[in-house]
Amino acid sequence: MNKELEKVIISAGDLPTIPMVATRIMRLVLEEHTTADELARIIASDPAVAARVLKISNSSFYGCQSQIQTLPHAIMMLGFVTLKSVVVTASAKQVYNPFGLIEKLLWEHSFGAGIAARIIAAETGIVNPDEAFLGGLFHDLGKQIMNFTDKNRFQELIQRCYNEEISFAAAESQLFAYSHDEAGALVVRKWNFPENLVKAVMHHHNPEFDADEDPYVLCLTNVVSLANLFCHRLGIGTIHSKKELDLANSSSVIMLGLSGEQLEGMLDQFGLVFEEDRKLFI
Repeated sequence: MNKELEKVIISAGDLPTIPMVATRIMRLVLEEHTTADELARIIASDPAVAARVLKISNSSFYGCQSQIQTLPHAIMMLGFVTLKSVVVTASAKQVYNPFGLIEKLLWEHSFGAGIAARIIAAETGIVNPDEAFLGGLFHDLGKQIMNFTDKNRFQELIQRCYNEEISFAAAESQLFAYSHDEAGALVVRKWNFPENLVKAVMHHHNPEFDADEDPYVLCLTNVVSLANLFCHRLGIGTIHSKKELDLANSSSVIMLGLSGEQLEGMLDQFGLVFEEDRKLFI
């Protein structure tokens, strides 16, 4: 591992962490005898997370037909697996505090990619939608880690991108000894998420693997990669949209075998869902 990155990940005790409530929920949803009341009590122990869980649960994104007003109702409507992704989303937002312009854009891009990944996964049936959502949510986590550990250097990186019109990857290589992909993947692993998600974060800009890689990991990574492109195409969490971005000929679309009609349909659906629910997620 790069020594600078290793120092950031291992030695920096003040790195952002997922709140304890999310850690406990992730463990309990896997246990056979866990009850909805038990999950509700744990979520309620963190009022800020509980409030965001209820807020997010009422988004059209999760398709609930009636207003959800209590945690037990949210758990019953969402189910344990989807509840996990909602709790993680509600908890992860604090990683982006304090909320300046850079943090706001990073968060919008992150949850936007989560929404896009879930839509792509649900429409294609290729991977689990909730796991895809978390992959999208975490794909650029490394950028916030860079911003958190060295704000001045990260701001210089952003300035180079816009003043010199170079790619983030090019500016990143000039200023940091590691990539945001590497940093994000290692923090996701530190937070004890499955290795599927670690690999999706690590390879979301280059979703290619050895021939013997698990096909599910390959599909998940390409779903996350395409979700990232959706956000760039629509300008979500970026200063400018990239309307000229050729999605149809991207490696992810080709690998996933999507038709032009499927692609445009999912992109349109994503744009509508994001605009309708963005205030609930922010």
